[in-house]
Amino acid sequence: MSSLFSPLEIRGVRFVNRIFVSPMCQYSAEDGMPGEWHLVHLGSRAVGGAALVIAEATAVSPEGRISPWDTGMWSDEHARSFSRITRFISEQGAVPGIQLGHAGRKASTETPWRGGCPIPQEEGGWQPVAPSPLPFAEGYPVPREMTREDIERIVESFALAARWSLQAGFRVVELHMAHGYLLHQFLSPLTNRREDGYGGSFENRVRLPLEVAEAVREVWPDELPLFVRISATDWVEGGWSLEDSVKLSRRLKEIGVDLVDCSSGGVVPNAKIEVRPGYQVPFAEVVRRETGVMTGAVGLITEPEQAEEIVAGGRADAVLLARQLLRDPYWPLHAARALGADVPWPPQYERAKPRG
Repeated sequence: MSSLFSPLEIRGVRFVNRIFVSPMCQYSAEDGMPGEWHLVHLGSRAVGGAALVIAEATAVSPEGRISPWDTGMWSDEHARSFSRITRFISEQGAVPGIQLGHAGRKASTETPWRGGCPIPQEEGGWQPVAPSPLPFAEGYPVPREMTREDIERIVESFALAARWSLQAGFRVVELHMAHGYLLHQFLSPLTNRREDGYGGSFENRVRLPLEVAEAVREVWPDELPLFVRISATDWVEGGWSLEDSVKLSRRLKEIGVDLVDCSSGGVVPNAKIEVRPGYQVPFAEVVRRETGVMTGAVGLITEPEQAEEIVAGGRADAVLLARQLLRDPYWPLHAARALGADVPWPPQYERAKPRG
């Protein structure tokens, strides 16, 4: 019996296996609206056998987009534009999820294939906001330091986006507190130099992320799971640490967060990251062991046997795949065969299923 292909129940949602599609920006939306590309991109991963398909980092406000081509969730129209995607994912037996976020000082940039550089305001960009007026890197604009009113609006925007996500048909929300985006910027002492109640001490720096989680959990139905993605370490001395992540995860669990998705890095450009297969799995393992919260492992997980070992060994409750699922949308079906698990194929593809 494969652990990777055993079902997982979180609140009132059943996942048919432990393979989740990690959020992956496609930079292909118009005015925040997903289109045909998103339907095919996300839908094919559901057809391919993943249990949870999480839509890309979706901004809770226009200025919260990483680029002008990111998806958004700030109106009824955005919810409607996602609804046929969530319906198709559900029809394949997968669970539709969405990652809600705000880019903070990393907003207003070009697509990666156009260099990913900041877009000036005179060329259609906008001034980013952040906890402190510190640019991400050389050549990036100085962000406007957020006021208390800005902070209150951010909390409200996340809660409203969660309501629209429910309206759109999503059954999992993941809050983006990683990769150097706004909520991570508040967490890290490298980017948060505030001197009010939202900066300085650990307790102050976690205040906004916890307020966001509380506001979303309040509006998100009790029977539906709430995830959080964190950067478990900044990979920089004096930055956010794994110890900090454990403390934050305990608080998130108390609020009602069901799973912590453990990534790392992204808050500063000069971090030296020790990249290797499964390099972030130990973060998920430590957070799970120390807090009792469910965790997801992500990062260079490419082989079926590797994913099986992570789940079977109790190192994480699920694996989240990104680039591997870009290379092979049907990786879960192929992994099942490699691990000797008999899983159903879409009836339209049944005649191609290997036998014996």
